[in-house]
Amino acid sequence: MSLGTLERSAPPFFKQGPSALSKLALYSALALFLMVADVRFQLTGTVRQAVATILYPVQWLMLQPVEFVAQGSGYFQSLKAAQEDADAARKQMTLMSQRSIQAEQLMQENARLRQLLDLRTRLETPAQAAQVLYDTADPYTRRVVVDQGRVAGVELGAPVLDEKGVLGQVTRVHPFVSEVTLLIDRDQAIPVLNIRTGVRGVAYGDPVAGHAGGMELRFMPANADILEGDLLTTSGVDGLYPPGLPVAKVVRVERRADSAFARIYCAPIAGVQGARHVMLLKPAAEPMPARPEPDAALPGKKGARK
Repeated sequence: MSLGTLERSAPPFFKQGPSALSKLALYSALALFLMVADVRFQLTGTVRQAVATILYPVQWLMLQPVEFVAQGSGYFQSLKAAQEDADAARKQMTLMSQRSIQAEQLMQENARLRQLLDLRTRLETPAQAAQVLYDTADPYTRRVVVDQGRVAGVELGAPVLDEKGVLGQVTRVHPFVSEVTLLIDRDQAIPVLNIRTGVRGVAYGDPVAGHAGGMELRFMPANADILEGDLLTTSGVDGLYPPGLPVAKVVRVERRADSAFARIYCAPIAGVQGARHVMLLKPAAEPMPARPEPDAALPGKKGARK
């Protein structure tokens, strides 16, 4: 056997030194001494600070994933909360917008009702309020249905007004509702008076005039004194409409050399397209005087002629 393969260390039996128990007791006493000395005299404070300074970058790197996860979770939570707040604010704005529109509509309706009540106080003819329910289904007529009928005392031919002026006339009465023919209907006619000149005439409905319909003042001479902007009111000669109610305003006058009459187009003052609250008047109760009979030929006159 070569000398290189021989174990040169002494066998455990011949080894010299402290035993394991002695080492344990020594190290335990040293650790206890260092702990007491550190508590009493702060011997290892400098060493601890140096070690903490050296280990701080390692601790910071190890804490970054934890902080990243926490910050990411907080970001998504705050983003969700912000989205919920934005949705709630958007719903609140929509609700407030709807309430604002409703409030504006109520204000306009209140103003119309006040004007109607003021008109009612100025009218000597008995009147009652009504509300427009819907338009009739016939596309060739301009009529609406109101929520007052024969039970409420509505009479056939009763004038109908809104807060601005004459709207139409009751042409059909049912027990609980009535049908009103608007001024722009082709079968509707109303006697009018020109406030500026005092000239009387008859205005007829013209549903094809413009987009919303209008009226035409017919059978006026071509040289008649009538201008754009003239106000037409009820004349009262028919014994149905009280005199002085606003009807229409002249918007265009056409005078042609080949015609003896002028084409006079008028715009109704009343809201014929958007009226909701109206006033129903009682037809004039005073009877119209009877028409005079033609003069009969007297016998004496015939003999005189002979």
